[in-house]
Amino acid sequence: MLANENLAWIAIVIVCAWQSIAMNTIIYISGLQTVPEDVYEAGSIDGATGWKQFRHLTFPLIFSFFTINMVLCVKNFLMVFDQIMALTKGGPAQSTESISYLIYQNGMGGGQFGFQSANAVIFFIVIVTLSALQLGASSKKEEQL
Repeated sequence: MLANENLAWIAIVIVCAWQSIAMNTIIYISGLQTVPEDVYEAGSIDGATGWKQFRHLTFPLIFSFFTINMVLCVKNFLMVFDQIMALTKGGPAQSTESISYLIYQNGMGGGQFGFQSANAVIFFIVIVTLSALQLGASSKKEEQL
């Protein structure tokens, strides 16, 4: 898989997902532990079962955990570096180069340290902007729930 230009990204995505599943699970389990049993009892009295219980009771109560988890996942997947460095070093034929890897490669190996430092600052601003937009949209959704 790592030697094929079309499949190398799939291998990297699989490794990234495998690495992040544990943290995501911990975030969701901690969110589920904050939901009081009284809510489920009241919901069952009102006739909520299964999917309706999750949709109308559980998910609105853990939505803040969902929000922070999505922000962290987007940040981590934009900054993918370790997996590319360990698995492919940007190959085959530069098909798995990410922005983080390009900043590292051109800065450390290409002698463009100052230029790549500026690129890293711009990349940081882009990630912060995306995170702020995501949190803003999620907080509006949370107010509706």
